[in-house]
Amino acid sequence: MIAIDDAYVDSAAPNADAAKNGRGLVAKNKMANLHISDDGNLIFGECQGSGKLPYKISCDFTRADQPTHRCNCPSRQLPCKQCLALMYAYGQKKPFTVAEVPLDLQAKREKLTARVEKKAVDAETPKVVNQAALGKKIQAQLSGIDVLEKLTHDLVRLGIGNMNAKLAADVEKQANQLGDAYIPGGRSALHRYTQLFSDEDGKFTDQTGGKAERIHTEALDQLCRLHAIIKQGRAYLSKRLEDPALPVPTDTAIAAWLGHAWQLAELKAAGLVEANTELVQLAFNSHDDRARQEFIDTGIWMTLGNGRIRVTQTLRPYKAAKHIKSEDSFFQVACVKDLCVYPGGVNPRVRWDAMLPRPAEPKDLATIRGHGQTDFAAAIKEVKGSLKGALADKTPILALNFITIGRVDGTFVAEDAKGERLVLTDLGMAEEPASCHLLPLLPDEALSGQTLIARFRHDLTTRKLQIKPLSIVTTNAVVRLTL
Repeated sequence: MIAIDDAYVDSAAPNADAAKNGRGLVAKNKMANLHISDDGNLIFGECQGSGKLPYKISCDFTRADQPTHRCNCPSRQLPCKQCLALMYAYGQKKPFTVAEVPLDLQAKREKLTARVEKKAVDAETPKVVNQAALGKKIQAQLSGIDVLEKLTHDLVRLGIGNMNAKLAADVEKQANQLGDAYIPGGRSALHRYTQLFSDEDGKFTDQTGGKAERIHTEALDQLCRLHAIIKQGRAYLSKRLEDPALPVPTDTAIAAWLGHAWQLAELKAAGLVEANTELVQLAFNSHDDRARQEFIDTGIWMTLGNGRIRVTQTLRPYKAAKHIKSEDSFFQVACVKDLCVYPGGVNPRVRWDAMLPRPAEPKDLATIRGHGQTDFAAAIKEVKGSLKGALADKTPILALNFITIGRVDGTFVAEDAKGERLVLTDLGMAEEPASCHLLPLLPDEALSGQTLIARFRHDLTTRKLQIKPLSIVTTNAVVRLTL
């Protein structure tokens, strides 16, 4: 049986309300007939609901990294509040007696074992690709590239300075047809261009003064990205049209920009997997991405073994958001047997299909701090190198060991042992909550001799790299600043 505590159950809950309701069922003594199997891998019992008969619930940890929750309640949440209550009760040391597994539950466990075995066999069987359907999709994508190129050329001919609210709204409407052409990356890049000319509520407005100058600089950078999507996308799709069996490239992210949805089995087959990995989440945020028309839950993680910072993303399109579980902060160590790593740059996306949590220990924080870069100049060089790619992430994240964080002329700066400084800012990174204003609230020791998890941004106006503080790792805690 794995170790279960309140933190573990909180992380398993589909949302905060389910966790609260699960705790409430335990507090109200709604749980009864609590049992555990001989092997210690199954807990089961009953929970009194609004009906005459209690709900029968169980949590099966035979596959510890992928527990199975069962309940005969009508809820579609998984795990439901009753299963959460069962785990809370176990974690709170309520009395569980050893008992035989009921026959109906044993039959379900055997069926699950058979399904898992079949899934493993199916995973080893090569999938047959419908070449004709794939060819039609590639043709549609190439047509979409043509549309994207026309729209981009129109924007260039119009000129950034002549863009106004009405024209931005017109381009926005035309960009939507790219979704039907299976080019979501191109559509979102166009949306990001037009959104530069909108206010915080998403309404298009005509900008003036210094703000207009900043927008024009960002718009030029976005046009460069659109050009790269067109050029690289057409070259890649033309090759695939000639040879549909051509493998998806792993040395570039162009396939993802064109809508390729990597499957875990596909990533493993391409060798994009790391075995027996432990990760610690260093920051988390959820934001509404109007350009992509999705809610995005983003976790920032460090792989303890190699110190690399990766991201997890749960994408919840507006139309399907209520059917997709939102992610949340995770405060334990995730032990992953097979960590799948997407093609990408400094902070590639990662996924896994199963993981075991364990409590974070002081040695884990020491490991994180040990991976921090002590030389800001070297970190700056690394970031500048990564930003040269037109499709690269424009806001990479690094761990920096700083000597002090303080104010210089009213602006927060971080300084390394050699006296190199980086300006801290929230400017241009609205996807995450503002964090600089929280620094004065931290104790003095948190601003001296610690490790900063920082998101870099190239300020195109000043032509300098600046950083946004996401969290500070001390010897005994990860102080999160963007919750």
